[in-house]
Amino acid sequence: MPVQGVCWFLCCRQGFSLLGRDYGEKEEEESFELRNTEDLTPNGRTPTEVTISQPTCAANGTNGHTVSQSPVKMKTPTNEENGLGVDEEPDLIVKGWLLREVGGSWIKHRRYWFVLSHDSLDYYTGPEKGARRLGTLVLTSLCSVIWPDKQTYKEAGYWSITVYGRKHCYRLYTRHFNEAVHWACAIQKIIDTKSPVETPTQLLIRDIEENKFNPEVVEHIYQHNAILKYTQGPLYAPLLPFPYGNLEHTYHNGKGYGSVREEAVKLFNCLQQLESAREPVPIIQGVLQTCLDLRPLRDEVYCQLVKQTSHTPSPNTAAHLRYWQLLTCMSCTFLPGSTVLKYLRFHLKRIQSQSPESEMDNYASFISEALEKTKCRESVPSWEEIQMLMNRQEMLCIVHYPGPGSCQLYISSHTTANEVVRRMQEKLGLQDSKNTFALYEQNALWEQPVAGNSLIADVLTSFTTKESESKCQWKLCFKLYCLLDADSISVDSIEYLFLFEQCHEMVVRGQLPACEEDLLALAALRLQSLMGDFSTHIPFPPLDELFPGHMLETRVLMSLSAPQVAPPCQVAGQDCPATQRFPTGLLAGTLWSHSAAVAHKQKMENDKRLRSRLKEEAAVVTTAILERWKGLAGYSSKDSMAAYLTIARQWSGFGCTLYEVDFYISSKGNFSQKLWLGVAATSVSIYKQGESEALESFPYGQICSYGVSDSNTFKITAGDRDLIFETSKLTEIMQLMNAYFSAIHRQRGKEDPGTITFTESTDVGFRHLSSTPTPTLLELPSHPV
Repeated sequence: MPVQGVCWFLCCRQGFSLLGRDYGEKEEEESFELRNTEDLTPNGRTPTEVTISQPTCAANGTNGHTVSQSPVKMKTPTNEENGLGVDEEPDLIVKGWLLREVGGSWIKHRRYWFVLSHDSLDYYTGPEKGARRLGTLVLTSLCSVIWPDKQTYKEAGYWSITVYGRKHCYRLYTRHFNEAVHWACAIQKIIDTKSPVETPTQLLIRDIEENKFNPEVVEHIYQHNAILKYTQGPLYAPLLPFPYGNLEHTYHNGKGYGSVREEAVKLFNCLQQLESAREPVPIIQGVLQTCLDLRPLRDEVYCQLVKQTSHTPSPNTAAHLRYWQLLTCMSCTFLPGSTVLKYLRFHLKRIQSQSPESEMDNYASFISEALEKTKCRESVPSWEEIQMLMNRQEMLCIVHYPGPGSCQLYISSHTTANEVVRRMQEKLGLQDSKNTFALYEQNALWEQPVAGNSLIADVLTSFTTKESESKCQWKLCFKLYCLLDADSISVDSIEYLFLFEQCHEMVVRGQLPACEEDLLALAALRLQSLMGDFSTHIPFPPLDELFPGHMLETRVLMSLSAPQVAPPCQVAGQDCPATQRFPTGLLAGTLWSHSAAVAHKQKMENDKRLRSRLKEEAAVVTTAILERWKGLAGYSSKDSMAAYLTIARQWSGFGCTLYEVDFYISSKGNFSQKLWLGVAATSVSIYKQGESEALESFPYGQICSYGVSDSNTFKITAGDRDLIFETSKLTEIMQLMNAYFSAIHRQRGKEDPGTITFTESTDVGFRHLSSTPTPTLLELPSHPV
């Protein structure tokens, strides 16, 4: 029995030793090694003989760091003739123990010995001689590495790297961040040294480009390479090379996209569905949206469409023309890369020569013209635009202008805001105006100028999205932008109507400082200009279309905030202490406290009284306007407009554009809140909201520089002063000041071209001016430059 006890003790001890070795206790393990065949250490060893020890677990279970006092030479494994062993080969770069994620087992991670060479990443059962090789991932230029991230470490307790190959994906784990980074760097470095992989389609495109002037050779290439011709079968791999791996780490996480290779194959399937689809527009929009989100797929889709429109069995059927319709939409939305663009143009010319006077010839001609004009779109074409492009037609666009008028213009997918402004000026006879005009995005509560190089098709598409979100109707409006010379505007011109309407918009928004008497007179003149002489049969428009609404609210709030005489009972009770009917804290903190109910009731009464007072005040103002309207009998519409503008011109800032500024601070210590920044033809001024006199004014000749200094901060340097404004209208202010400086430059250039000098800016978003105020321009709004 004692012998059995000793044996049992020895077996248990040996078993514990094995467990300790498996879990990394009492043993230092070589985790990875570096190898460079050119370098030797001072003692004559190669770097593979130098072990880099990582932190290990001490025998007592606490974490400790053990550093080797003397280098331990690794065993030199031998590569057996059958290829199953590890060998000390000169091309090994990194090797060491790593955990690999495995499937089909209750154990998530298994420990293997990994070896990285110049050609592959292999893993074995261990580092010893004769170890079996369990797998190989061949490294090419299309492989990719996902670097370690904190999220995975928090979830799994390991730093992970993921290596994607053509057939395999290795998800590797280690407890040490430096080790994970070292492996990722080494693998990525090998991938970067590989020559680019070329697909058969790329090689054939190159052959076609080299022999494009030899029709017989080109025809021979097409006849003997089915990859270039139409097919009804599926596509199993992309036509162009794409990196292996998952897309979620680099593109549009959360949109449901797979790898680029997977999406390329899916897109070809979508293309084939066009042939039998009852309604092709949703499929076309889906393909365009994927290409917008995943830029590398644009060339792939162009190659797929060229393939499906080459050597088609039934070229003139409606099903086949769907490919040409999608190609038309693509050509008006994205431009391919230079190599694919040459290939596409060659394909279009070839189709035109093979099928003259056909529908394919018409589509090819339309696409060729579109490729000369297309810029990359900001959004996918709308349903209406796609239908127009499928029929090679232009869209109808309605442009409104001040007053009830509007114009209908036909536009293409390439029409810019500048072109529409120029056509509107020609249509309305405003070519010779000294002032400039712009297009505005506008709804009932908001407007913003459209940049001059913006595509109108993109703007109209954005209207569809905005209307679905906010349920407000949007429109394009053609308006005055820079009022450079108000005195030269003829009373009989439509430009005078623009000035009158835009001036009234400022009045209604409360941006024309005037006394109440002048505001009532302006409202009466507005009625007279629109409806003529007073009549009880004429419906009275809403008051907020004639009179600034904030004036009514201000008057009501002032009357309500005036001190009121308290009832005698309340006055008498102020001198005597209140009777405490309940002990302190008895009802404190209860859900339905007496004080909360009283406060809620008081608030309801105050709101009701405010609404009542607003109605009363509106009735008083309406009566005052009607009395003044009656006194304008006999005034014509032009007389009323002239009288209206005469009153408005009394303000020194007439003609400027006002922007709300949250706060303003200058280098001299001046600080204010809630101001107006007025940008006019000759100067920039600062106004206190509601006051007619400017706090400060800076002529353009004094401004040295201006621009965006922060996400919501605008800075102007005038002489030795720095003026800083916080506003949400940064882009609009910058554009308008650029436009005014551009106008000054044109005017002075005509008078004395020799005095004009430019100073380029080195700071993004800033314009530094020379002694003559002529800044270089940012992107200007829609007006001629």
